[in-house]
Amino acid sequence: MSEAPQHPDVTVQLSGEDGNVYSVIGLVQKALRRAGHREAATEFGRTALGSQSYDEVVQLAMRTVDVS
Repeated sequence: MSEAPQHPDVTVQLSGEDGNVYSVIGLVQKALRRAGHREAATEFGRTALGSQSYDEVVQLAMRTVDVS
């Protein structure tokens, strides 16, 4: 069973979207900012850009927001 994301109030649809890692980062950051989580958006971007793989970024997104 997976843990609830840090910001369960924020939902980001990744399925059917551009699979580019920068697109994923942008979608998550934009959703966090819209929900009023500006600091979380900045931290997510910083951490994601330091990730070693696409999968690592997706896993980070799933720990941060509700991903559909």
